[in-house]
Amino acid sequence: MSSSTPVSSSTGWTGERVNVPGSGAPASAPVPPPSESPGRRVWLRFKAQRLGYWSTIVFGALFVISLLGEVLANNKPLLIRYEGHYYFPIVKDYSEKVFGGDFPARANYLDPYIRDRLESKGNFAIYPPNHFHYDTVDYFATTPNPAPPSAANWIGTDQFGRDVFSRLLYGFRLSALMALALTVSGVFLGVLTGAVQGFYGGRTDLIGQRLIEIWSSMPDLYLLIIFASIFEPTLWLLFILLSAFGWLTLSDYVRAEFLRNRSLDYVRAARTMGLSNWQIMWRHVLPNSLTPVITFLPFRMSAAILALTSLDFLGLGVPAPTPSLGELLAEGKNNLDAWWISGAAFGGLVVTLLLLTFMGDALRNALDTRTRGSAFGGAQK
Repeated sequence: MSSSTPVSSSTGWTGERVNVPGSGAPASAPVPPPSESPGRRVWLRFKAQRLGYWSTIVFGALFVISLLGEVLANNKPLLIRYEGHYYFPIVKDYSEKVFGGDFPARANYLDPYIRDRLESKGNFAIYPPNHFHYDTVDYFATTPNPAPPSAANWIGTDQFGRDVFSRLLYGFRLSALMALALTVSGVFLGVLTGAVQGFYGGRTDLIGQRLIEIWSSMPDLYLLIIFASIFEPTLWLLFILLSAFGWLTLSDYVRAEFLRNRSLDYVRAARTMGLSNWQIMWRHVLPNSLTPVITFLPFRMSAAILALTSLDFLGLGVPAPTPSLGELLAEGKNNLDAWWISGAAFGGLVVTLLLLTFMGDALRNALDTRTRGSAFGGAQK
């Protein structure tokens, strides 16, 4: 008489049923978790940094709102219906005569007479939430300037009667756009110079480092002041001058990454396959050297905003009446009794720099390969 051992079936790692001897009931093997891509792991680590994650959302929302400045803060109505016809003053200027005025000049929609005509029977006008552009002066206001916050001017007016909220909104947009442009130029120049020095090394690296040391030893602030005093300040001049010094720090980081990666095995394999130096740099070494570049972005934006604010505060920045945070700070210094001017400018600058700093810290922690942890449990060392 032969004896048999009870045999049961179970699911293996491949999804097939396998027999497990000596067991009376089927047993299920654990299913391995799906592997995550490196990009997703970085995103989950960044999302786990709650302060940096929400700072990114808030800064992005503020930037989008500033791009809609003409729709949110403008002295021109968005839409007018007058005597059966529709007009769009926000995209086209109309004469005062179109709305029953006596002069062929451009219509002033803050004029009580024009407003009465637009609000008469059968007519209407849709205005932005804030009725003032950054350079609008309400000559029909009865309160002397600078005026404190009111229902019409949410953060008051400056010494010239211009709305502080509008100048803060447009000034933030100018600072953010200028910072983005300077960041792009700094990344391009920094990655290019650092990659060439780090990949080729030798005499190329030696000569490049000496030239960078000479250029970085120049007092950039004094050079900016000298050039701004010689030439008429414009946005293009400021962009060129600030771009000339904004790539030096990133160049050192990229150079160190390329020096480290050029001696690794995958670079030798790429050379064996016959790839050119530029193909190796662009396709293989650069993607593995982007950690300092990405981490550098928010801090570069902070430095650019501070530089532009400092020049505007000294009167060497953007020409009047272009709004900027530095120009608002200068007005607040000149009108200490008008606390709302300096308070709005200082508050806007501090909030902007804090958001960018939190974003940079979160990016640095998310890209740190020595950091491990789940997206919900936070990062652990």
